[in-house]
Amino acid sequence: MSYIVTATSGHLGRLIIESLLARGAAPADIIATARNEGKLAALAALGVRTAVLDYARPETVTAVVGPGDVLALVSGSELGRRFLQHSTVITAAREAGVGRIVYTSAPQATTSDLLLAPEHKATEEFLVASGVPFTILRNGWYTENYAGEIEKARQSGEIVASVGAGRVASASRADYADAAAVALLDGSLAGRTLELSGDHAWDFAELAATIGTLIGTDVAFRNLAPAEHAELLAGFGLDEGTVGFVVGLDANIRDGLLGETSGDLARLIGRPTTPLAAGLAAAA
Repeated sequence: MSYIVTATSGHLGRLIIESLLARGAAPADIIATARNEGKLAALAALGVRTAVLDYARPETVTAVVGPGDVLALVSGSELGRRFLQHSTVITAAREAGVGRIVYTSAPQATTSDLLLAPEHKATEEFLVASGVPFTILRNGWYTENYAGEIEKARQSGEIVASVGAGRVASASRADYADAAAVALLDGSLAGRTLELSGDHAWDFAELAATIGTLIGTDVAFRNLAPAEHAELLAGFGLDEGTVGFVVGLDANIRDGLLGETSGDLARLIGRPTTPLAAGLAAAA
C-alpha cells in the first residue's frame, strides 16, 4: 500500500509529504505527484517516489494509484473547474481500486453560504456517492492568506477590509498538512468528516495589532462598508469579478462563516494550532 499525495508542487501538498515522513511513514511508501514531475526534485531527494498526476487526465491517476492505496486529494485551485477535476480523479481512482480518499474541503461545505463552498459541496457529494471509502477534512482559512497584508501595512499603516466585527479561526498550512498526514495514516478515520480550524478566532483589529507588533509600528484596522470597499478595489484596477469575489468573502467573514473553533484540528494533530503571530511570522 502506498500513500499518494496530489499537488505536491504546491505549499500544502509538499507539507503533507514532510509530515508523513516526520510521522514515520517509509519514504518508499510515499508517492508525491504533480502535473509537472520536474517540480518534484526536492521531494525526490527525500527518498519518496514521484509521479505525474494531472486532475484533467484520468490516465495519469490510474497509472499511479493501485489497489488499497490511500490518496490525498488536495483540492484544486482553478475556481469553476474544481468539481470537474475532482470528480475525474475520484472516478479514475475508484477504477484503480483505491483504498481510501482523503479530501481537503471547506468549512461546512454542504450547508454553508461561503462563496467557495459549492464546488466542495459537489465534490463531497460525488465522493460519498462513489462508494470509495473517504475521509473529508473541511479545512478552514489559512493564516498565510494574510501574509500579503504585512507589506501593505508597512506601507500604509493600516489593514483595510469590509469584514465588520467578523472573526477568522485560521491555522497555518503546516497545521492542516499535519491533519492530512494523520488522516492518511489512520484508517480508523474512514467515513469521518472533520471541521478543521484554528483554536482561536481573531478579529481584524487583532490582525492589525499582530502585524503591527511584527513590523514594529502601529497598524490600524479600517473597516469599510461593502460599497466603499468595492469602489476602493476598483480604483486599484481590479476587474469587476475579482472585486465582487473579495468583497463577497469579506461578507462571509462578517457573517461568521469562518469563525468556528471546533477543536477538531488540535485534537487530530495532537497539539495546539499555530497562533496567529507565529503563523504570520513564518509566512513573512
